[in-house]
This record gives sequence, C-alpha cells and structure tokens, in this order.
Amino acid sequence: MHYVSLIIEFLRGRPAVVFWTAALTQAALWTVIPALFYSAPPGEVPLLLAIGHEFVLGSYLGPPLAFWLGELTFRLAGVFGLYALAQACIVVAYWAVFTLGRAIVGTRHAVLGVLLMVGIAAFTVPSPDFGPAVLAAPLWALALLHYWRAVGEGKRGFWFLLALDLGLLLLANYVGLILLALMILFTLASARGRRELLNPEPWIAVLPFAIVVFPHTAWLETARDLVVSGFNDSAAAAGKLSPGVWLCIALVLSHLGLGLLVALASGWPRRRRERAPEIDRTPVEPFARWFVYFFALAPAAAAIAIAFASGRLGPLDRVAPLVVLSGLAVVVAAGDQVLLYRERLVSSAWLGLLVAPPVLVVLGLLVLPWTVAVDLRIAQPANPEGRFFADNFQRRTGKPLTFVTGDARIAPLVALGAPSRPHVYFDWAPQRSPWASAADIGAQGGILVWPAADNTGTPPATLKTQFPAMVPEVPRVFARSIQGLLPLIRLGWAVVRPQAAP
Repeated sequence: MHYVSLIIEFLRGRPAVVFWTAALTQAALWTVIPALFYSAPPGEVPLLLAIGHEFVLGSYLGPPLAFWLGELTFRLAGVFGLYALAQACIVVAYWAVFTLGRAIVGTRHAVLGVLLMVGIAAFTVPSPDFGPAVLAAPLWALALLHYWRAVGEGKRGFWFLLALDLGLLLLANYVGLILLALMILFTLASARGRRELLNPEPWIAVLPFAIVVFPHTAWLETARDLVVSGFNDSAAAAGKLSPGVWLCIALVLSHLGLGLLVALASGWPRRRRERAPEIDRTPVEPFARWFVYFFALAPAAAAIAIAFASGRLGPLDRVAPLVVLSGLAVVVAAGDQVLLYRERLVSSAWLGLLVAPPVLVVLGLLVLPWTVAVDLRIAQPANPEGRFFADNFQRRTGKPLTFVTGDARIAPLVALGAPSRPHVYFDWAPQRSPWASAADIGAQGGILVWPAADNTGTPPATLKTQFPAMVPEVPRVFARSIQGLLPLIRLGWAVVRPQAAP
C-alpha cells in the first residue's frame, strides 16, 4: 500500500490553507530574523532612506515610490516596519500569482506554483533589502493578474486597475517599461487582445495611467543625465563580467532551488513501478498556456537583450520582478496530472529552502566574525554611531544635527541612527543631492565622517577640498555587537559649526 504524506493530503483538501501558511511563514521568518539580529539595515536601505527623507520626485537611483514608502514606514514603525513592508510586498506578489493561477490551472496547481517560488532565491534572501525591485515584484504580479482579468476573461473594468498597477510600477522601478512593452506586444499579437481593444475601456484607462506617471515624467525631462549616471554606476554590480553575462548567471542561480524541487518531485531516476500521489486539474486552454509562457520567459529574455545591447544593468541588477511567473510556468508545463514522487524528500527539501537561509544568516552573524573575520554590513553599529555624532554636535553647538556627509556608506548609516534624522549631502557626487550643498553645511553646521585607517584620521581629499576649514577630531572607535577577530570600527570625523547669525 502507498502511504501519502500529510502535506499532500492538505494540498489536496485545503490548498488555500497551505498557501497562506507557506507565505506567512516565510514573511514572519524574514521579518523577525532581521529585526532581532541585524544591527544595521541590509544593502542600500540607508541610502534609500537618505533619499526618501527628502521626498523628491526622482533621484539617480530611479523613480520615487519605493523611497517615499520606505521613509513613511520608517517614520511610523522604524526598521522593523521596513522589514515588515518588504515581506508584505513578497506576500502580495505570492497572492497575485496564486489568484492568477487559480483562474488558469485551478487552486491546487496554483498552490504548487507558489510553493515553487520559495525555491527562487530572489524572493527570499535579498527580500529584507527593501527597495525598488522588492516593491516592483507585487505591482508586476498584480498587473499580470488584472491584465488576465481584462484580456483573458473579458472583464473590462479591470483595465482601470491595470492602468493603476502599471502607473505605480513605473513609479517604483523603470523595469516596468519591459512589462508595459510586452503587454502591448501580446495584446496586438493575439486575436483576443485585438478584440478587447475595440472596447472603450482600454483607451479610457490611458488617462489615469498618464495622471499617475506625469509628475515623474515631467521631472525626468530635466534630470535625464542624472538618471543615466545612475545606470552607469550599476555596471559595477557585474564586476569583471559583462552586464548581460552577469544577468544570465544571476537568473540561473536564482532558480537553483526551484530546479532542485522539480528534480526531486520528478523522481528521476526512478524504478519502473514506483508510485506517486497525483494532483490533477482541468485542462488549460491554449491562450492561457501561451499567456503564462510568454510572461514567464519574455521579461527575462528582454532584460538580457537590453543588458547586452546597452552594456549596463540599470534597474536590472535585482531580478525579482522578472521571475514572478517562473513557478506557475513550471506547473503549466508539468501537465494536467502532476505526480509528486518521493513526496517526503520533496517536503523536506522545500522546508529546508524555507528555513535554512534565515538560519544560515544568523549562524553567519555569530560565526563569521570568529573564523574568517568578514565585515558584514548588517553587523555595523548604526544606532551607536548615529547617537554619538548627534549628541556631540548638540553639545557643541546647542542645535540638533541637521546635515551629515562624508563616506558614501557611513554617512547614510549615521543619518539613519541619529535621532534628529539629518539630511545627507553627497559630497562624493554633489549633483545627486540637490536638497543640500556644501554651503548649507557651512551655514547650518554638520558632521563629516569617513573611515579612518590610523589614529590621525586624515580626511579624504574630496572633503578637504569642499570644507577647507575643517579640523579633524581624534578618530572615534565603535565595537560591533559580535566583535570576534575583527578590528574595531574606527571613524574619522569633524564638526562644522554653524555660522553665527549677523
């Protein structure tokens, strides 16, 4: 007799429960673990907050929506709120794929598609690093869902939701231009799409779309060179590889977990009479099948072509939006009867992909400082640094700290930890921080910070040029929560006192 595991029975009988359990468990892990163990936000979050603090219509890093949401969330709920916001984006993306899958392949196969997404690294390990790519993932998935409702099911009211999705997507990340172009192409290439264009709703929906994107588009007309300079910087993410090759490798590596689950579930190599539980569905119509295949494969192909042609990564350095439909495409290709061989092994592998990454992150924070002496960004003492410099400036001048500048990584971190939330002036690229200038710091005062290699704390040439009257202080030493074999963090700093009022 063949015994079926409890997970398979739940998948057959309560698929929605399986979906919500998986999605919320992953969200809880990647919210609680960073909140408990990270002493500084990951990745570019400090820089995101430094820009979001100004509420500008755009920056060299792209559209403003992620920066605005990040700043508002940080003001309301601190760093924990940022981690929760990032995971809310992932859960919404999962829900949109699940809802789309229910309409195309049925509830049980839709759950299989979402469970496979846990094996896509882009939705797990980098997800606490909230930014444009994380915000773009749910908007991309919602746009696909509402596009299917409008074109695939002929529900014309969804054209307006689609317009809102696409407008917000373009305000979150320029990668949305790929989806917009592919939707136009798919609509014109399919008979069903061309038929829908005969209705008034698609054309009326252009108006709310234009209203949403107009402010940023108007800003972009005057700041095109600034955005292009940000695209040029992104090429550094590829290292010695060309951007196109780097993107291909990133897409393949991101799918390794999904490939492992598929290989185990296929049972290869297996015995001739080996049995497996079956999860069936009603047949998928050809139009729906090509819809899933097109929007699962074409975005990545278009992104790779753009990277090779332009020689830049731009907003493509995070692949999460491009692989939203990978899991659902595998399920559609698997056929109407999915046989899950070795279900216990598959269940264990899936649970490992869910739990192992956050556990390994915690172990890395505890072990790496004592073994290979790796200086992790998430282990930087952001709050002690910010409080020290803010308190010192307050005591010396009698005013709250208003400006911070210096090192491109340390200055945003200090601004994040300072209670007064000072503005960050990008002395390394002044044109990228139009909200502040060296003259503003000279008039209102501020703190200059940089990494110090010795006890003299010699400032960088760029700071000395812009602030010739600066007097470096004795470097300040900070300890990490887990110091291990690492040297203490030594920061050079200087106080620019505000000018006396005439």
